[in-house]
Amino acid sequence: MLPLLNGIRIIEIGAVVLGPYAGQMLADLGAEVIKVEPLEGDIARHAHPRGEGGGALFVNNNRNKRMIAVDLKRPEGRAALARLIAGADVLFHNMRVDAAERLGLGFEAVAEINPRIVHCAAIGFGQRGRYRDRPAFDDIIQAASGIAGLGAAAGGDPRFVPTILADKVAALHAVYAILAALVARAGGREGPIRVEVPMFEALAAFLLNEHLAGATFAPDGAVGYPRILSPDRRPFRTADGWIAVLPYTERQWRAFLDEIGRADVAREPWFDDPRERAAHIDALYALVAASLAERTTGAWIAALSARDIPCSKVPGLADMLDDPHLEEIGFFDVPADYPEGIVRALPQPVLFDGIAPRPDTPPRALGADSRALLRESGMAEGEIDALVDAGVIAA
Repeated sequence: MLPLLNGIRIIEIGAVVLGPYAGQMLADLGAEVIKVEPLEGDIARHAHPRGEGGGALFVNNNRNKRMIAVDLKRPEGRAALARLIAGADVLFHNMRVDAAERLGLGFEAVAEINPRIVHCAAIGFGQRGRYRDRPAFDDIIQAASGIAGLGAAAGGDPRFVPTILADKVAALHAVYAILAALVARAGGREGPIRVEVPMFEALAAFLLNEHLAGATFAPDGAVGYPRILSPDRRPFRTADGWIAVLPYTERQWRAFLDEIGRADVAREPWFDDPRERAAHIDALYALVAASLAERTTGAWIAALSARDIPCSKVPGLADMLDDPHLEEIGFFDVPADYPEGIVRALPQPVLFDGIAPRPDTPPRALGADSRALLRESGMAEGEIDALVDAGVIAA
């Protein structure tokens, strides 16, 4: 944890990945993040595989937070949360808009409680368009945004990227949006700030950054960045495994062609012109693919690295656990306060020179901070006891 956002209080009402991942990034930067859960807990607490501290998905997205469990369907629960909202800087949720409104978490209701609040809603589809009421999960947004269709554009079948891409990209958008709103408020902007982070639009902009291509300039311009969609832009087989190779500059291409004994290609009349070279990218990538099977991955890494040609082996997920670079920097080191049953943890990867980090705290039990948070809000101990007895909060 880095003490950069000290004094900023953020209420996170999120589940699974999008909300918790964004909340964890802000907590890693030193904000006080209060995670609000239903009485049964975030569904990720129970996700497979499970171990000490809950599901791995929960453990890896909820460090450095304080936890309160409250039934927001009951008016007493909403009143308890309102006490926390009144003293918060940010309320962030990744609920559907109508559900948030029913629970009193819409912008107008929250701004009435706290007229200085930054209200950030990470939702499936932007509220200005016809998809506004559609339900959304990661797979749905990967499909709707064109991400899943990239496989077909490259000559295969549509398929999902096998990571929770849409949630994590939207979470990054939410974090920078929240930080920008906080900077604006610190700079003198008055009144509540409403922020909408739509997953669909975020992923569409993310994808079309390069793939808008010719459609940038003409109504009937061709979409798709040719180099990225080349059928031979892929990991390549070697004599004993796989390798990624990317000659990119003219110098790198010349060095690669010399390495494989095809310097004649660099003498073609089109080679010196970057535009013409890009037009021949399919042929160049096919040449790369055809040449790499002759040597082992290790031999290629040594030869290409000596020529400063970008390359990498292609590890599997399990191989990442033994990556020598990650091992050298302590990437998977477990903080001292974590339960013994957790043998690897993930770091906050961004470093700030001259700012000493503080120890990370592990994800806490459901409702672990309910009493303390309500007590800090000014609620009497007897009132808290009554809420616990009535099943409104878990503590």
